[in-house]
Amino acid sequence: MAEEDKERQSRKRRRLTWDVAPSGQPEADERDGEDSEARVPPAPMLRRHVSPPKRDDDRDGHYVFSLGENLTPRYKILGKMGEGTFGRVLECWDRQTREYVAVKVVRSISKYRDAAMIEIDVLQHLAKNDKDDSHCVKMHSWFDYRNHICIVFEKLGPSLFDFLKRNKYSPFPVDLVREFGRQLLESVAYMHDLRLIHTDLKPENILLVSSEFVKLPVCKKTSDETNCRCLPKSSAIKLIDFGSTAYDNQIHSSIVSTRHYRAPEIILGLGWTYPCDIWSVGCILVELCTGEALFQTHENLEHLAMMERVLGPLPEHMIRRADRGAKKYFRRSRLNWPEGAVSRESIRAVRKLDQLKNLVSRHVDSSRSSLVNLLHGLLKFDPSERLTARQALEHPFFKDPT
Repeated sequence: MAEEDKERQSRKRRRLTWDVAPSGQPEADERDGEDSEARVPPAPMLRRHVSPPKRDDDRDGHYVFSLGENLTPRYKILGKMGEGTFGRVLECWDRQTREYVAVKVVRSISKYRDAAMIEIDVLQHLAKNDKDDSHCVKMHSWFDYRNHICIVFEKLGPSLFDFLKRNKYSPFPVDLVREFGRQLLESVAYMHDLRLIHTDLKPENILLVSSEFVKLPVCKKTSDETNCRCLPKSSAIKLIDFGSTAYDNQIHSSIVSTRHYRAPEIILGLGWTYPCDIWSVGCILVELCTGEALFQTHENLEHLAMMERVLGPLPEHMIRRADRGAKKYFRRSRLNWPEGAVSRESIRAVRKLDQLKNLVSRHVDSSRSSLVNLLHGLLKFDPSERLTARQALEHPFFKDPT
């Protein structure tokens, strides 16, 4: 542990004098981001490229900013692109490269700063081995500013989740799901080859490279009303958020992954490795072709009941090996359901689900059988029987689309 701290300290750059006002500079910016001045409210007049007055962070440790201010003399803040538990992502104009960038400004709290340093290590490792086909987001640089780790990324488009949401959760066409799935599996295969496990794959962490989209008219079957459906102009995607990424040979925490995409071996306390990413990919592909998360649940017993409803009974050998905390979900080697349900609403939520084949068939016509077969390979209960990312890429759904 001491060696890791020493290594981290050696990586940390000396704080630059960003908060010192440059002398003799004119006040006007000559061209900070093309038409950006028209897109954002002006900040109070500051001398050119000067950092704003120091302020306290908010009570959650987030960096407090105003649009038009500088984040170091190099970056001008144009807007907020997103927010998460880690901090905020700001759209900025890079005065040096004269391009738009996304800057992840991490909360000034130790555990989030530590996670950011892990993410930086992973991003550097990914970039070092990348031949421009990894589909992983590119990090330009990073710096420590007023106790906030700031990571500068290429600016990308919306996440697949945001696109679904804006499109009223209308599912993507199967041909687009195929292209998304191929790129996602290539990205996961690349990480796994480097002995990295992402552990937090979900539509929110998959971004379209471009924000451009086309509107297509859609006629409702129940009336003559015509609605518009949006589809991305480009199918290119990139994987983001490597703050939870783990090396296969390091000690693993017991719980990983966002609930809806969490593999059964994690819930049962059986340990996890590369196949937990593959399970998440399976859940994501179902969501993209149906418009809804496959397992919309918030507690373990209900989650396992949903899995059995869609995929059949859990293998007995996994039940027998479940850790002490998971034993309470079973009675006589079977899931204690619906007897153990916390509410009638929970029972109804499970009953609303159907077998995987039927769920997919409601939304997919072409390539239905090969897609269902692929999903069964990705969603095997036993992680040792699950397809690897490389094996999945050789599946007929990708190789022989019909």
